[in-house]
Amino acid sequence: MMQKNIEQMQEVKAKRTAKNSVFIDLFQNKGYLLKLYQTLHPEDITATEDSLTNVTIENVLTDNLYNDLGFIVNNKLMVLVEAQTTWTVNILVRALLYIAQSYHEYFQRTSQNLYQSRKVKMPKPELYVIFTGNKGKMRDIISLSEEFFHDENIDVEIRAKVIYESGKDDIINQYILFCKVFNEQTGLHGMTQMAVTETIRICKDRNVLREYLVEREKEVVTIMMSLFDEEQIIKSFLKSERHDADRKTAERMIKDGEMSLEKIAHYIPSLSMEELKEIEAEVTQLV
Repeated sequence: MMQKNIEQMQEVKAKRTAKNSVFIDLFQNKGYLLKLYQTLHPEDITATEDSLTNVTIENVLTDNLYNDLGFIVNNKLMVLVEAQTTWTVNILVRALLYIAQSYHEYFQRTSQNLYQSRKVKMPKPELYVIFTGNKGKMRDIISLSEEFFHDENIDVEIRAKVIYESGKDDIINQYILFCKVFNEQTGLHGMTQMAVTETIRICKDRNVLREYLVEREKEVVTIMMSLFDEEQIIKSFLKSERHDADRKTAERMIKDGEMSLEKIAHYIPSLSMEELKEIEAEVTQLV
């Protein structure tokens, strides 16, 4: 059982290292990345695709896939993290760790020594959160001090601008609309290929990320379907972990001999009477 669980988790890791999210896949294209930057800084008319340096970090926190994007342009370190539809202020901690790792790699890449007397040069940080759910009463700017420390004056601060759906026709809003269409379609069709293909069809019809979806439709289908596969693997793994824990609990209760199998079955409904009898037989053989 344990070997099977290890293999399942290895498969999850393999999937994560073999694919990107749609968010990352979209903005790996420097044309779309430039459009993203121009949406955030329309006043900067000097930026070009050649002036963009992608510094996206893979798996910065754990082996999980996170939609975190980083790039440097005109002495600015731009970091965007995606909150998706489920909001959590923990995204500020993600941003904090991401910016620290980004600077660490930047100093290494530019051969700057933090222990010398000369002051290092570093790009100005800008942090953004893209939230694909509904804004409601949520704020436009969130901060570590306010969310975690009751707005106290703390020594390490992180602030991020939150981007929600707008009426604009820019690349960021198109991505948010794409996510909302996808959520609608999974609500109608479940986690199926029909939901994916309908999302792509509808978005192309509505001119939402149309150019990207026409160019990379097959890749987008593969990316999104692999997310479904990953979710099922994780659910299967967690279910098997819980089942193993329940078996161990039942084994201890049988060894104690204070409860009948019927009563144990009442407290651990995940185990059938047949399985409890099997565990009882194994315990008896060990005695």
